[in-house]
Amino acid sequence: MTLTAPEFAPETAPESTLATAAPQALIDALTDRAAVTDLIDRYLLSLDARRFDNAWARGLFTPDVRITSPVGEHEGIGGLAAWQAATLAKFERTQHIGTNYVLDITGDRATVRWNALMTHVHLASTREARGSGPGDHFTVGGTFAGEVVRTPGGWRFRCLDIRVVWTHGEGPLVLTPAAEEALRSL
Repeated sequence: MTLTAPEFAPETAPESTLATAAPQALIDALTDRAAVTDLIDRYLLSLDARRFDNAWARGLFTPDVRITSPVGEHEGIGGLAAWQAATLAKFERTQHIGTNYVLDITGDRATVRWNALMTHVHLASTREARGSGPGDHFTVGGTFAGEVVRTPGGWRFRCLDIRVVWTHGEGPLVLTPAAEEALRSL
């Protein structure tokens, strides 16, 4: 199941609802929007910091999280840090930039969607095998969509679906079958 946030339309924009809210309701709604946006930004920054452990996973995801991406799927918080570390170990460094956040928050649940530009600098071994120079990289434009829920510890991702829209450059030397299929389908 893929969750996507509602498309932005002026008549359904969260701001139009917020404009008519009572002051405390407006403060609460803006606080939730800031907290969910912060969750997204912390997640993207954490991918580049590469300090994946159980505390990382608990700070961003629910115990029953489900992630679908071009490199595969993962369910549950157990083993998530190792899975994420293995995914990014194919690159020397990365930079993930998110933009155009669309959030639909209702009570303790929200759907989210955003665009991302993801730059992956190849390992020295990949550059040597290809005969390319320092800084050779693989760039991906994609979308993230999912569901976040309020927990006693704050907002957490319950479901996250990562899709490739376009790529530039060659991917890593070794791809998972799911990643190979995603790149072929572009």
